[in-house]
Amino acid sequence: MKYLLSILLFILPVVMSGQAASSEPEGWFTVTRVVDGDTFWVDDGSEKGLKIRLIGIDAPEPRNTGTRPKGFFGAESSGYLQELLRDKRVRLEYDVSRYDRYRRTLAYAYLEDGTFVNAELVRNGYAMVMTMPPNVKYADTFNELASKARKQKKGLWKESPSLK
Repeated sequence: MKYLLSILLFILPVVMSGQAASSEPEGWFTVTRVVDGDTFWVDDGSEKGLKIRLIGIDAPEPRNTGTRPKGFFGAESSGYLQELLRDKRVRLEYDVSRYDRYRRTLAYAYLEDGTFVNAELVRNGYAMVMTMPPNVKYADTFNELASKARKQKKGLWKESPSLK
């Protein structure tokens, strides 16, 4: 009897968790705000929402912050991500470490049409590769895309303002 009760107590929470009501399909989140070219907020059902930092990439800052100066092509990178995510939902994929030191959720993001957001930013020159172990699942992909973007002078790889 104790054995049966133990199994029931183990299985019941698992079964009940699959029946939780949700306004969003599991894994899909509505984007509520874009912070800059590599960070945005999604509605996760909480009052505040969930701040997402895209893994494996780094976009230039669109404005001076306490720690980083405004970067070349920062406004364009932020604008591109805003257009890409406007009125969209994303599916998040996680790697080894789920949070950064600022408690942002680290994720790879996909649009409903299958667009891999992190890769799209690198492919079009709106972000650079920034590999931070242990989150290196797509590092090779991002490096290949960055190399092509540089060769094709896309986005931030266009003529540098210092060369004008």
